[in-house]
Amino acid sequence: MDGSRYLPISEHGLIGDLRTAALVGTDGTIDWYCCPRFDAPSVFAAILDADRGGYWQLAADVPARTRQFYFPDTNVLITRFYAADGVAEVQDFMPVVDESREADRHRLIRRVICVRGTLPFRARVAPRFGYGAEPHTVRAQAHEAVFESPSLSLALSSTAPLETDGTDVSSHFKLLEGESAVFALDRISGDVPPRSCPRAEAEEQFEATVRFWGSWLGRCRYRGRWREMVNRSALTLKLLTYAPSGAIVAAPTTSLPERAGGERNWDYRYVWVRDAAFCVYAMLRLGFTSEAEAFMGFLSERCVGLTTGPGGPLQIMYGIDGRTDLPESELTHLEGHLGSAPVRVGNAATGQLQLDIYGALIDSVYLYDKWGRPISSDQWEEVATIVDWLCENWDQPDEGVWETRGGRRNFVYSRLMCWVAVERAIRMANRRGLPADLPRWQRSRDAIYRQIMREGWSATRGAFVQGLGDEVLDASVLMMPMAKFIAPTDPKWLSTLDALTAELVSDSLVYRYDPQASPDGLQGAEGTFSICSFWYVEALTRAGRLEEARLAFEKMLTYANHVGLYAEEIGRSGEQLGNFPQAFTHLSLISAAYNLDRALG
Repeated sequence: MDGSRYLPISEHGLIGDLRTAALVGTDGTIDWYCCPRFDAPSVFAAILDADRGGYWQLAADVPARTRQFYFPDTNVLITRFYAADGVAEVQDFMPVVDESREADRHRLIRRVICVRGTLPFRARVAPRFGYGAEPHTVRAQAHEAVFESPSLSLALSSTAPLETDGTDVSSHFKLLEGESAVFALDRISGDVPPRSCPRAEAEEQFEATVRFWGSWLGRCRYRGRWREMVNRSALTLKLLTYAPSGAIVAAPTTSLPERAGGERNWDYRYVWVRDAAFCVYAMLRLGFTSEAEAFMGFLSERCVGLTTGPGGPLQIMYGIDGRTDLPESELTHLEGHLGSAPVRVGNAATGQLQLDIYGALIDSVYLYDKWGRPISSDQWEEVATIVDWLCENWDQPDEGVWETRGGRRNFVYSRLMCWVAVERAIRMANRRGLPADLPRWQRSRDAIYRQIMREGWSATRGAFVQGLGDEVLDASVLMMPMAKFIAPTDPKWLSTLDALTAELVSDSLVYRYDPQASPDGLQGAEGTFSICSFWYVEALTRAGRLEEARLAFEKMLTYANHVGLYAEEIGRSGEQLGNFPQAFTHLSLISAAYNLDRALG
């Protein structure tokens, strides 16, 4: 596999309009974009197949060095080109529009400005509709082109002259100091006619977009030591929000590999219930109450008229519009990033039983009730229904937090989060005098606690382990002190922390578990899991080991990419692996930064 055909995952920034998003490479190429929403088929997917995926290149037509950064406190991305005769920058952004007809345009604006000397540029727009499987036609005039496929039509307008070349459109132009060129790509339909994007309008939309992000971030209450990283994480989480429903996708991409050439490639463009507690916690901590409220609203709608399916009353994940059906299939015509097949769309894990989601959900309700606004009587009914179900069902094997495909087991983390669900519900009932079968709930809570203490602890390893009665270590138990299950200075916990440090930690980076010791039904190894690395920082913080915690946190920050973004995992030589950027990682960064900063005083 010729690696030079693919930019590394980390060599990208993200832009979006709260409905969909695009990845922009440090070479000025957009190589991932789905339209009109996160989970729609891709239009540009060269990151998954350099030949068949489609891309939008915009770069200096002479040898040039590039640097990429975000316009301060915004999601407007700037890629600068430094060449022998001049310096220019490409400003990439998607206007965030409330008005429904204009929101449906999903306008992608690329503005090139020559800031010094003179520079020739080349552009090539090569869409490949329907994940590169749908044919399309192109009609072009001097400054406009329309790409039409059976399912989607896009219109390109440009201040530079355009030429057609088969099914693609290209442009070559030269800019002198102070001159600019503007390209805009719009989704068009019966309601949304083509519209050109002259320089003045591009300037207006640039300023409006900068204003939107600046005023949104102005609501952030965090004033601690790592403000820039926390702000960037907050801006990224907002980009991953689907505004019509308030849901947050796990990541805007599918099938970016957890190991180059491996098969651990999944579609993350959906909403995991597991992310709920972390998301509500982070948003409320930073002062973004309306985002927390919108996500709680999305979750509440999933809980209306609960019935019990094979995975319990709730699915582990939903579509961004709340749909339950996410059939998984493989796109065999795409070779995958660096030849990492298969490329998957949809996610078969929807049918899994993962009991930990109920703890995440009820913890988020508890946090929202405490710091946001008191939950409604209907929401309490939903909580009580779930807890009653858990009292019957907590003591059974499941697929667990890591969604293993090697059969159900008795995972300690699943038990821990069942305990959280019942314990938080009891707290809410007591605090607000809400109706509940408290004697039954307390019996279940105490039974779960005793089982974890008896069977989830290995005297041989001197640690809490992955599954009841086994000896395998698992980083998910780092959640124990955060979930308030055990005191962060309890001797059993400190011993667990030492065992995890010795076996799963590598230069502050944390592996989830050892797939050799604990087969998960999949081939190949994986990188360290960034969310676990931030959990580790929090565990050290809560144990009072602040110098270690701070060093581990600072080291983790060096693994972010050039604009502060993280994928799911980090590989052996520090490369980003897996879907990118990943909400979970940024949520855990915010939590670690908040709690470590507070502990340092």
